This record gives sequence, C-alpha cells and structure tokens, in this order.
Amino acid sequence: MKPTRQSSRDAGRFRIAPTASCMAALVFETGCTRAPSFNVLGSFFPSWILCGVIGILLAFGARILFVRANLEKELSPLILVYPSLAAFFTFATWLLFFS
Repeated sequence: MKPTRQSSRDAGRFRIAPTASCMAALVFETGCTRAPSFNVLGSFFPSWILCGVIGILLAFGARILFVRANLEKELSPLILVYPSLAAFFTFATWLLFFS
C-alpha cells in the first residue's frame, strides 16, 4: 500500500486544536489575578484557612448542641454528618465575608 499524504486542509485542523486549547487556558487563567488573603502582624495568610478553621469550630459547636439536645442519636451516619456540617459552615463563612 502506498502511504497517503495529508492535504493542507487536514493539516490545518491539527494546528487549530493546540491553538484553541492554549487560548481557552488563557481565558480561564484571568480569574487567578489576586489571591484572597489577609494581613496578620505583617504576614499574609490565605483566607480559606481562616474559613476552614471557623467551619470546623462551628461544626464542633453544633455537635455540642446536638448532644445536649439528645439529637445526635437521630443522625444516622455521623462520619458524613459532621464533615458535611464543617464544609457547610466553611463555605457559608467564605460567602459571608469574602464574596
């Protein structure tokens, strides 16, 4: 069999794909211009760490309230409930203070 040659039209298609993917990557990188951080005694910390700590503390506080109100026995998979509560409080704190 004789090897077939690509036409110039087919070769152009292969060059468009890498160019389009590079352009798409550049479009999506525009959101990374500024890191949300705050100044603590001259040192900048990412704000997501603060939101995560606050979310974990609020989930711990919710656990204390559930135990005192005897509601913890009603929560079925505790290994899913408390991490979900911590994530909820973390994201809510982020939206409240940094959105």
